[in-house]
This record gives sequence, C-alpha cells and structure tokens, in this order.
Amino acid sequence: MLELIKKSIAASILIGLGNFALLKLGNPIGPVIFAFGLLGVCYLGLNLFTGKCGFLFEDKLKIRDLLIILAFNLIGGYLFGLLFRVADSSVIEPAVAKVTTWEFSLAFFVKSFLCGVIMYLAVKMYKKGTPLGIIFGIPLFIFCGFQHCIANVITLGVAADFSWSLILAILGNFVGAVFMSWLAVELTKKTKLTANKKSVR
Repeated sequence: MLELIKKSIAASILIGLGNFALLKLGNPIGPVIFAFGLLGVCYLGLNLFTGKCGFLFEDKLKIRDLLIILAFNLIGGYLFGLLFRVADSSVIEPAVAKVTTWEFSLAFFVKSFLCGVIMYLAVKMYKKGTPLGIIFGIPLFIFCGFQHCIANVITLGVAADFSWSLILAILGNFVGAVFMSWLAVELTKKTKLTANKKSVR
C-alpha cells in the first residue's frame, strides 16, 4: 500500500513539472516539454491514473488500487500546484485564465474522453518499446485543448481554485482509455482470427 502511494505521489510531481513548464512557457515549447513528465513516469514505473486506467483489464488491476492512485495523484497534484504558486508567481495568471475557461459540459467531457484515448495509446506504445507515442501524443492533446485530469488538478492548485469540471475530466479520461483498450483488444482478436482462418486453408 505504501509503495503504491509513494509511486502515485511521485507521478504527480513529474506531471506537475511538465504542467509548470506549460504554464511558464506556453505554446509551442510548453506542450513539448510536458512530455518529459510522462516519459519519467513510464521510465520509473510510477503510478499515474491516466496512464493506468486503460490497462485496468489488460493488466488485471484492482479497482481499489486504481482509486488509491487517483486519490494520491489528485492530492499530490493539488499540493504541488500550490507549491509552484509560491515558487513562481508568474504561473498564477495563466493558471487562473485557464481555469476560467473550464465548464461542466458535454464538450468538456468529450475533450477529456479524447485525452484518455491518447494517453492509452501513448503508454501502450511505450510498453511496446517506443517513446514516440508520448513524444507526439502529449503535445497533441495539449494543442488540441483536450483535458487531462491530473494536469488540471495541478493547474487548480496553482490557481488556488476548484472546478467541478475536474469530475468530468476524471470520468472522460477513464472512459476514453478503457474504450480504446477494449477496441484495441477486439481488433487484435479479429486480426488473430483472420490469420488463423488463413492458416487453416
């Protein structure tokens, strides 16, 4: 349990560093540097909710463990957001400006869903031996305005604020990642089935 918590907090620190760079530098450099956070998470084998939820069934994760990861990602993320706020006041204004654009809406959920799809693919590609999914996927979801729940809670910490849209971001990220995981498994099954039929002939 303690190891699970430590790895979850550590993951929120790395994503926090990426988000800090995004708030500090803006486009186009910030989104590219943000990828460093997820690369670190994957390389060190840390626990990030958005990187784990798509593998809930593939890796047979326990729901309880996933909820613990989420809880400590959120707690750690918000606290480090507050820390960044103290460390550099220049990131406060862009954080506040970003939070004011977030709405509890279907559009926000869809943006979160699409981010979940990208996060699953990015981590899946890393597990297959290439970091390209992370290097290109992270800037992709940021440039598209998709919503990442852990990055958002860090931004909320920097802004010293709260938004109910965070709930939509969590749900959207989860549903998007799980949907993409299911789709990938189904496509793999069909490919194998087709290959087996051809071999029988």
